[in-house]
Amino acid sequence: MKKILILTTGVISISFSAIFIRFCPNVPAISIALWRMIIASVVLIAIAAIRKIRFTGIRKKEWIIACIGAMFLTLHFASWITSLKLTSVASSVALVTTNPIFVGIFSWLILKEKQPKELIIGILLSVTGSIILAVGDGGLSGLAITDKNALIGDILALTGAVMGSGYLIAGSIIREKVDTFRYILMVYPLTAVFLFFITIIGQFPLTGFSRIAWLNLIFLALVSQLLGHTAFNWALKHLKASMVAVTILGEPIGAAILAWLFFRETISLSQGIGISLIFAAILISAKKGGKTTPEGIVT
Repeated sequence: MKKILILTTGVISISFSAIFIRFCPNVPAISIALWRMIIASVVLIAIAAIRKIRFTGIRKKEWIIACIGAMFLTLHFASWITSLKLTSVASSVALVTTNPIFVGIFSWLILKEKQPKELIIGILLSVTGSIILAVGDGGLSGLAITDKNALIGDILALTGAVMGSGYLIAGSIIREKVDTFRYILMVYPLTAVFLFFITIIGQFPLTGFSRIAWLNLIFLALVSQLLGHTAFNWALKHLKASMVAVTILGEPIGAAILAWLFFRETISLSQGIGISLIFAAILISAKKGGKTTPEGIVT
């Protein structure tokens, strides 16, 4: 019950990501990603200072993995948030959440995890559903986006899927040794640092945004990052990375509904079919998504 509640909270929280980002129309993608991580990191550091959290016992290996995970997360944000500026919410979210197939491959190659048939079926259904959802959307929104821009946006969203998969694999490895809070206290600030360098090199603005944009940047950090991403980072201790990746596919369902409410982006029949397949994938995968301890106990 605890896992279901936390994962549901995570899905709902990240579903708002695309909405918050769309309400920052004049803020460059990299600037959005940077402030998202800076605000989240400041909150974490403040909590750590109050609770006197230390990194005692964390080895050099964990720090290296955390750096790798942060780099993947940096590239994930940079590519995905940029895609939201070029294509529709439904297409961008659908393509970026094709990561279960990449996570499944990486889990097999790197973690040596055997994927049960239920999880494989879930991965196949989820990817199929994501493709149908994206095709049904047509790669275009009601924002006068050109075909060329939409194609570039779709490619960037797919790149975000691969980078996001690397982030989940790194998290799955390090969460075996490091608790949730200290893990995000390592990764989120590191990601902010990497994004800061990209922002400076690319000469992206750090200020001069509207009040509405700043408000949505705060919401993005507190809701989508601290609640959403942290929920999935918690789950990586108890569930296979493939299962977490499939669960994250609840995002296009929530994002499509929210996009309809806020932006009047329609949900077509084909999109409805895609959403149904994704929902079925989550239910099927949940049956065999738990990690097995060395003692053979499924968490």
